[in-house]
Amino acid sequence: MPKVYNWQIGREMEYPFEEHLPEHQFAAVFDLNRCIGCQTCTLACKSTWTAGRGQEYMFWNNVETKPYGGWPRAWETRLLQNLGDQRWENGVYRGNTVFEAAPWGQNVLGYLPEELDWAHYNAGEDEVSGTVENGAHYRIPHEVWQFYLPRICNHCSFSACVAACPIKAIYKRKEDGIVTIDRERCRAYRECVRACPYKKVMFNSVTRVAEKCIGCFPAVEEGRQPQCTITCIGHIRLNGWISEPEDADPEAPMDYLVHERKVALPLYPQFGLKMHIYYIPPIHVPPQYLGQMFGPGVEQAMETYRAIRDDPELLGAMLLFGATDRWISKFRVRNGLAFGYDEKGSELVRVPLKEPSYIRPLFDAVQQTYRHNTT
Repeated sequence: MPKVYNWQIGREMEYPFEEHLPEHQFAAVFDLNRCIGCQTCTLACKSTWTAGRGQEYMFWNNVETKPYGGWPRAWETRLLQNLGDQRWENGVYRGNTVFEAAPWGQNVLGYLPEELDWAHYNAGEDEVSGTVENGAHYRIPHEVWQFYLPRICNHCSFSACVAACPIKAIYKRKEDGIVTIDRERCRAYRECVRACPYKKVMFNSVTRVAEKCIGCFPAVEEGRQPQCTITCIGHIRLNGWISEPEDADPEAPMDYLVHERKVALPLYPQFGLKMHIYYIPPIHVPPQYLGQMFGPGVEQAMETYRAIRDDPELLGAMLLFGATDRWISKFRVRNGLAFGYDEKGSELVRVPLKEPSYIRPLFDAVQQTYRHNTT
Protein backbone atom coordinates (compact mmCIF):
# COMPACT_ATOMS: atom_id res chain seq x y z
CA MET A 1 0.00 0.00 0.00
CA PRO A 2 1.12 3.62 -0.52
CA LYS A 3 2.26 5.63 2.49
CA VAL A 4 0.29 8.72 3.55
CA TYR A 5 0.86 11.08 6.45
CA ASN A 6 -1.93 11.30 9.03
CA TRP A 7 -1.41 14.21 11.42
CA GLN A 8 -4.10 12.87 13.77
CA ILE A 9 -1.92 9.89 14.68
CA GLY A 10 1.41 11.69 14.25
CA ARG A 11 2.94 9.37 11.66
CA GLU A 12 2.82 7.87 8.19
CA MET A 13 0.44 4.98 7.63
CA GLU A 14 -0.67 2.63 4.88
CA TYR A 15 -3.65 3.53 2.69
CA PRO A 16 -4.71 1.97 -0.65
CA PHE A 17 -4.50 5.27 -2.57
CA GLU A 18 -2.25 8.31 -2.81
CA GLU A 19 -3.54 11.34 -0.92
CA HIS A 20 -5.34 14.00 -2.99
CA LEU A 21 -6.47 17.02 -1.01
CA PRO A 22 -9.81 18.58 -2.04
CA GLU A 23 -10.13 22.29 -2.79
CA HIS A 24 -11.88 22.71 0.57
CA GLN A 25 -12.47 20.19 3.34
CA PHE A 26 -15.91 20.01 4.99
CA ALA A 27 -15.62 19.81 8.79
CA ALA A 28 -17.61 20.40 11.97
CA VAL A 29 -17.04 20.78 15.70
CA PHE A 30 -19.55 19.36 18.20
CA ASP A 31 -19.42 20.61 21.80
CA LEU A 32 -20.40 17.61 23.94
CA ASN A 33 -20.74 19.82 27.03
CA ARG A 34 -23.85 21.38 25.50
CA CYS A 35 -25.63 18.35 24.01
CA ILE A 36 -28.85 17.49 25.89
CA GLY A 37 -29.77 14.41 23.85
CA CYS A 38 -32.99 15.93 22.52
CA GLN A 39 -32.59 14.21 19.11
CA THR A 40 -33.72 17.35 17.24
CA CYS A 41 -30.76 16.88 14.87
CA THR A 42 -31.76 13.26 14.31
CA LEU A 43 -35.34 14.17 13.43
CA ALA A 44 -34.23 17.03 11.17
CA CYS A 45 -31.97 14.69 9.22
CA LYS A 46 -34.58 11.92 9.17
CA SER A 47 -37.32 14.14 7.75
CA THR A 48 -34.95 15.67 5.19
CA TRP A 49 -33.04 12.67 3.85
CA THR A 50 -34.32 9.29 5.06
CA ALA A 51 -38.09 9.31 4.69
CA GLY A 52 -38.17 6.88 1.73
CA ARG A 53 -38.79 3.16 1.39
CA GLY A 54 -35.98 1.00 2.68
CA GLN A 55 -34.75 3.87 4.83
CA GLU A 56 -37.06 3.19 7.77
CA TYR A 57 -34.19 1.96 9.95
CA MET A 58 -31.67 4.54 8.80
CA PHE A 59 -30.35 7.42 10.89
CA TRP A 60 -27.63 9.30 9.06
CA ASN A 61 -27.47 11.41 12.22
CA ASN A 62 -27.93 9.72 15.58
CA VAL A 63 -27.27 10.62 19.22
CA GLU A 64 -25.98 7.94 21.58
CA THR A 65 -25.69 7.90 25.36
CA LYS A 66 -22.23 6.88 26.51
CA PRO A 67 -20.95 4.69 28.08
CA TYR A 68 -23.57 2.04 27.23
CA GLY A 69 -25.33 3.29 24.12
CA GLY A 70 -24.29 2.60 20.55
CA TRP A 71 -25.94 2.24 17.15
CA PRO A 72 -25.61 -0.16 15.50
CA ARG A 73 -25.12 -2.21 18.62
CA ALA A 74 -21.52 -2.26 19.92
CA TRP A 75 -20.22 -0.64 16.74
CA GLU A 76 -16.99 0.58 18.35
CA THR A 77 -16.21 -2.17 20.87
CA ARG A 78 -16.19 -4.92 18.24
CA LEU A 79 -13.67 -3.09 16.11
CA LEU A 80 -11.53 -1.94 19.04
CA GLN A 81 -11.21 -5.54 20.23
CA ASN A 82 -10.10 -6.69 16.78
CA LEU A 83 -7.68 -3.80 16.34
CA GLY A 84 -5.41 -4.99 19.14
CA ASP A 85 -2.82 -2.89 20.98
CA GLN A 86 -3.57 0.84 20.70
CA ARG A 87 -0.62 2.50 22.43
CA TRP A 88 0.22 6.17 22.11
CA GLU A 89 3.76 7.45 22.74
CA ASN A 90 4.29 11.21 22.97
CA GLY A 91 1.31 11.89 20.72
CA VAL A 92 2.25 9.23 18.17
CA TYR A 93 -0.02 6.22 17.69
CA ARG A 94 2.02 3.01 17.75
CA GLY A 95 -0.74 0.50 17.10
CA ASN A 96 -2.25 -0.60 13.81
CA THR A 97 -4.87 1.38 11.93
CA VAL A 98 -7.82 -0.37 10.29
CA PHE A 99 -5.83 -0.43 7.05
CA GLU A 100 -2.66 -1.84 8.58
CA ALA A 101 -4.62 -4.50 10.52
CA ALA A 102 -6.67 -5.61 7.50
CA PRO A 103 -6.70 -9.37 6.86
CA TRP A 104 -5.17 -10.75 3.68
CA GLY A 105 -7.30 -10.00 0.61
CA GLN A 106 -9.06 -6.97 2.17
CA ASN A 107 -8.14 -3.30 2.28
CA VAL A 108 -9.84 -2.55 5.61
CA LEU A 109 -10.40 -4.33 8.92
CA GLY A 110 -14.14 -4.28 9.60
CA TYR A 111 -17.27 -6.28 10.23
CA LEU A 112 -20.78 -6.44 8.81
CA PRO A 113 -23.47 -5.81 11.47
CA GLU A 114 -26.29 -8.30 11.87
CA GLU A 115 -29.84 -7.20 11.12
CA LEU A 116 -30.73 -7.04 14.82
CA ASP A 117 -27.74 -4.78 15.51
CA TRP A 118 -29.54 -1.99 13.66
CA ALA A 119 -32.78 -2.55 15.61
CA HIS A 120 -31.68 -1.14 18.97
CA TYR A 121 -31.42 2.56 18.19
CA ASN A 122 -32.15 3.68 21.77
CA ALA A 123 -30.03 1.06 23.54
CA GLY A 124 -28.49 2.52 26.69
CA GLU A 125 -30.24 5.85 26.31
CA ASP A 126 -29.95 8.02 29.45
CA GLU A 127 -28.25 5.19 31.39
CA VAL A 128 -25.43 6.33 33.67
CA SER A 129 -22.11 4.63 34.36
CA GLY A 130 -23.01 3.34 37.84
CA THR A 131 -25.13 3.91 40.91
CA VAL A 132 -25.20 6.90 43.27
CA GLU A 133 -24.47 5.78 46.82
CA ASN A 134 -25.45 7.49 50.07
CA GLY A 135 -23.00 10.23 50.91
CA ALA A 136 -22.04 10.92 47.31
CA HIS A 137 -21.24 14.56 46.59
CA TYR A 138 -20.79 16.75 43.55
CA ARG A 139 -17.34 16.97 42.03
CA ILE A 140 -15.62 17.15 38.61
CA PRO A 141 -15.15 14.68 37.05
CA HIS A 142 -18.29 12.90 38.23
CA GLU A 143 -18.01 9.49 39.87
CA VAL A 144 -21.25 8.50 38.14
CA TRP A 145 -21.67 10.02 34.69
CA GLN A 146 -23.06 9.80 31.19
CA PHE A 147 -22.90 12.02 28.13
CA TYR A 148 -24.49 12.28 24.72
CA LEU A 149 -22.52 11.59 21.55
CA PRO A 150 -24.10 12.89 18.32
CA ARG A 151 -22.67 11.25 15.21
CA ILE A 152 -22.75 11.77 11.45
CA CYS A 153 -20.45 10.63 8.65
CA ASN A 154 -16.94 11.95 9.33
CA HIS A 155 -16.18 12.67 5.64
CA CYS A 156 -12.72 11.30 6.24
CA SER A 157 -9.62 12.09 4.20
CA PHE A 158 -8.62 8.42 4.24
CA SER A 159 -12.12 7.00 3.99
CA ALA A 160 -12.52 3.30 4.76
CA CYS A 161 -15.65 3.12 2.61
CA VAL A 162 -13.78 4.55 -0.39
CA ALA A 163 -10.90 2.14 0.17
CA ALA A 164 -13.19 -0.89 0.40
CA CYS A 165 -15.58 -0.34 -2.53
CA PRO A 166 -14.48 -2.75 -5.31
CA ILE A 167 -16.03 -0.65 -8.10
CA LYS A 168 -15.28 2.81 -6.68
CA ALA A 169 -18.92 3.84 -6.34
CA ILE A 170 -18.04 5.94 -3.28
CA TYR A 171 -15.90 9.00 -3.84
CA LYS A 172 -14.72 12.20 -2.18
CA ARG A 173 -15.91 15.40 -3.85
CA LYS A 174 -12.97 17.55 -4.95
CA GLU A 175 -14.77 20.84 -4.27
CA ASP A 176 -15.67 20.28 -0.60
CA GLY A 177 -14.26 16.94 0.59
CA ILE A 178 -17.73 15.49 1.24
CA VAL A 179 -17.87 11.72 0.77
CA THR A 180 -20.86 10.57 -1.26
CA ILE A 181 -22.11 7.65 -3.37
CA ASP A 182 -22.74 7.24 -7.09
CA ARG A 183 -26.07 5.43 -6.84
CA GLU A 184 -26.03 4.34 -10.48
CA ARG A 185 -22.62 2.75 -10.09
CA CYS A 186 -23.32 0.97 -6.76
CA ARG A 187 -23.82 -2.79 -7.05
CA ALA A 188 -24.75 -3.58 -3.44
CA TYR A 189 -21.60 -5.43 -2.41
CA ARG A 190 -21.90 -3.81 1.05
CA GLU A 191 -18.13 -3.69 1.42
CA CYS A 192 -18.52 -0.03 2.41
CA VAL A 193 -20.86 -1.01 5.25
CA ARG A 194 -18.40 -3.61 6.46
CA ALA A 195 -15.42 -1.27 6.24
CA CYS A 196 -16.72 1.95 7.84
CA PRO A 197 -15.55 1.86 11.50
CA TYR A 198 -18.36 4.23 12.49
CA LYS A 199 -21.02 2.27 10.59
CA LYS A 200 -22.26 5.41 8.88
CA VAL A 201 -22.84 3.73 5.51
CA MET A 202 -26.12 1.81 5.33
CA PHE A 203 -27.72 -0.54 2.85
CA ASN A 204 -31.17 0.08 1.39
CA SER A 205 -32.75 -3.31 0.70
CA VAL A 206 -35.44 -1.73 -1.49
CA THR A 207 -33.31 0.36 -3.84
CA ARG A 208 -30.40 -2.10 -3.51
CA VAL A 209 -27.79 0.61 -3.05
CA ALA A 210 -25.69 1.93 -0.18
CA GLU A 211 -26.73 5.26 1.33
CA LYS A 212 -25.11 7.67 3.78
CA CYS A 213 -24.88 11.22 5.10
CA ILE A 214 -23.99 13.59 2.26
CA GLY A 215 -23.12 16.57 4.45
CA CYS A 216 -26.21 18.38 3.10
CA PHE A 217 -24.02 19.40 0.15
CA PRO A 218 -26.87 21.16 -1.72
CA ALA A 219 -27.08 23.55 1.25
CA VAL A 220 -23.29 23.84 1.56
CA GLU A 221 -23.08 24.82 -2.12
CA GLU A 222 -25.43 27.72 -1.33
CA GLY A 223 -23.42 28.88 1.68
CA ARG A 224 -25.60 27.25 4.35
CA GLN A 225 -24.72 24.89 7.16
CA PRO A 226 -26.30 21.38 7.25
CA GLN A 227 -29.77 20.67 8.64
CA CYS A 228 -28.47 18.97 11.78
CA THR A 229 -26.40 22.05 12.60
CA ILE A 230 -28.98 24.76 12.06
CA THR A 231 -31.77 22.91 13.88
CA CYS A 232 -29.70 22.07 16.98
CA ILE A 233 -31.44 23.74 19.92
CA GLY A 234 -28.40 23.34 22.17
CA HIS A 235 -26.17 25.24 19.72
CA ILE A 236 -23.53 22.52 20.00
CA ARG A 237 -22.50 22.48 16.31
CA LEU A 238 -20.52 24.64 13.93
CA ASN A 239 -19.47 23.77 10.38
CA GLY A 240 -16.64 25.24 8.35
CA TRP A 241 -13.61 24.50 6.19
CA ILE A 242 -10.55 22.93 7.78
CA SER A 243 -6.96 23.10 6.53
CA GLU A 244 -3.94 20.91 7.07
CA PRO A 245 -2.12 21.85 10.31
CA GLU A 246 0.74 23.57 8.49
CA ASP A 247 -1.75 25.75 6.57
CA ALA A 248 -4.04 26.57 9.49
CA ASP A 249 -5.69 29.99 9.44
CA PRO A 250 -6.33 31.27 13.00
CA GLU A 251 -9.31 33.29 11.73
CA ALA A 252 -11.03 30.19 10.29
CA PRO A 253 -13.23 28.70 13.06
CA MET A 254 -12.37 25.05 12.37
CA ASP A 255 -8.63 25.72 12.13
CA TYR A 256 -8.75 27.81 15.28
CA LEU A 257 -10.63 25.23 17.38
CA VAL A 258 -8.83 22.13 16.05
CA HIS A 259 -5.30 23.25 15.17
CA GLU A 260 -4.66 26.46 17.12
CA ARG A 261 -6.38 25.78 20.45
CA LYS A 262 -6.63 21.98 20.14
CA VAL A 263 -9.89 22.02 22.07
CA ALA A 264 -11.75 19.85 19.50
CA LEU A 265 -10.58 16.29 18.81
CA PRO A 266 -11.38 13.48 16.33
CA LEU A 267 -13.37 10.42 17.39
CA TYR A 268 -11.18 7.29 17.60
CA PRO A 269 -8.21 8.74 15.70
CA GLN A 270 -6.48 5.36 16.07
CA PHE A 271 -8.72 4.03 13.31
CA GLY A 272 -6.51 6.05 10.96
CA LEU A 273 -9.16 7.67 8.75
CA LYS A 274 -8.23 11.34 9.36
CA MET A 275 -11.86 12.12 10.10
CA HIS A 276 -13.33 15.63 10.03
CA ILE A 277 -16.06 15.72 12.66
CA TYR A 278 -14.35 16.95 15.82
CA TYR A 279 -15.59 16.85 19.41
CA ILE A 280 -15.00 19.05 22.44
CA PRO A 281 -14.80 16.46 25.27
CA PRO A 282 -17.29 16.70 28.18
CA ILE A 283 -15.42 18.04 31.21
CA HIS A 284 -17.48 16.07 33.76
CA VAL A 285 -16.36 12.65 32.45
CA PRO A 286 -13.20 10.84 33.66
CA PRO A 287 -10.35 11.57 31.20
CA GLN A 288 -9.32 7.90 31.19
CA TYR A 289 -12.54 7.00 29.41
CA LEU A 290 -12.35 9.95 27.04
CA GLY A 291 -8.71 9.24 26.20
CA GLN A 292 -9.52 6.00 24.44
CA MET A 293 -12.18 7.82 22.40
CA PHE A 294 -10.42 11.04 21.46
CA GLY A 295 -6.71 10.34 21.82
CA PRO A 296 -3.96 11.78 24.02
CA GLY A 297 -5.04 15.43 23.73
CA VAL A 298 -8.08 15.01 25.94
CA GLU A 299 -6.78 16.46 29.21
CA GLN A 300 -5.33 19.53 27.50
CA ALA A 301 -8.63 20.10 25.68
CA MET A 302 -10.59 19.81 28.91
CA GLU A 303 -8.35 22.29 30.73
CA THR A 304 -8.61 24.78 27.86
CA TYR A 305 -12.39 24.52 27.88
CA ARG A 306 -12.63 24.94 31.66
CA ALA A 307 -10.81 28.28 31.40
CA ILE A 308 -13.05 29.64 28.63
CA ARG A 309 -14.59 32.43 30.73
CA ASP A 310 -11.18 34.11 30.90
CA ASP A 311 -10.40 33.48 27.23
CA PRO A 312 -12.33 36.05 25.12
CA GLU A 313 -11.21 34.75 21.73
CA LEU A 314 -12.15 31.14 22.45
CA LEU A 315 -15.40 32.26 24.07
CA GLY A 316 -16.21 34.31 20.99
CA ALA A 317 -15.61 31.36 18.69
CA MET A 318 -17.89 29.19 20.81
CA LEU A 319 -20.67 31.79 20.84
CA LEU A 320 -20.87 31.59 17.04
CA PHE A 321 -22.22 28.03 17.39
CA GLY A 322 -25.88 28.24 16.37
CA ALA A 323 -25.71 32.00 15.80
CA THR A 324 -26.46 31.81 12.06
CA ASP A 325 -27.52 29.29 9.43
CA ARG A 326 -24.86 30.63 7.04
CA TRP A 327 -21.42 29.09 6.46
CA ILE A 328 -18.86 31.01 8.56
CA SER A 329 -15.47 31.16 6.83
CA LYS A 330 -13.76 33.67 9.14
CA PHE A 331 -14.29 35.04 12.62
CA ARG A 332 -12.85 37.82 14.77
CA VAL A 333 -13.37 38.97 18.35
CA ARG A 334 -13.06 42.64 19.29
CA ASN A 335 -14.69 45.19 21.58
CA GLY A 336 -16.66 42.52 23.43
CA LEU A 337 -18.24 41.14 20.25
CA ALA A 338 -17.68 38.00 18.16
CA PHE A 339 -18.10 38.52 14.40
CA GLY A 340 -18.68 35.85 11.74
CA TYR A 341 -17.89 36.47 8.05
CA ASP A 342 -18.52 34.67 4.78
CA GLU A 343 -15.90 33.85 2.13
CA LYS A 344 -16.19 37.34 0.62
CA GLY A 345 -15.58 39.02 3.97
CA SER A 346 -19.17 40.17 4.44
CA GLU A 347 -20.43 40.15 8.02
CA LEU A 348 -22.93 37.40 8.72
CA VAL A 349 -23.49 37.74 12.45
CA ARG A 350 -22.23 39.48 15.58
CA VAL A 351 -22.72 38.14 19.08
CA PRO A 352 -21.92 39.86 22.42
CA LEU A 353 -19.50 37.99 24.66
CA LYS A 354 -21.59 39.03 27.66
CA GLU A 355 -25.31 39.70 27.67
CA PRO A 356 -26.24 42.92 29.51
CA SER A 357 -28.22 42.71 32.76
CA TYR A 358 -30.94 45.17 33.72
CA ILE A 359 -32.26 45.61 37.25
CA ARG A 360 -35.74 47.11 37.36
CA PRO A 361 -37.13 48.98 40.35
CA LEU A 362 -39.58 47.00 42.42
CA PHE A 363 -42.28 49.63 41.95
CA ASP A 364 -43.02 50.99 38.44
CA ALA A 365 -44.28 54.52 39.05
CA VAL A 366 -45.49 54.97 35.44
CA GLN A 367 -47.58 51.81 35.40
CA GLN A 368 -48.37 51.98 39.13
CA THR A 369 -47.49 48.32 39.58
CA TYR A 370 -44.90 46.13 41.25
CA ARG A 371 -42.47 44.19 39.07
CA HIS A 372 -40.23 41.40 40.21
CA ASN A 373 -36.78 40.72 38.77
CA THR A 374 -36.98 37.16 37.53
CA THR A 375 -34.94 35.21 35.01
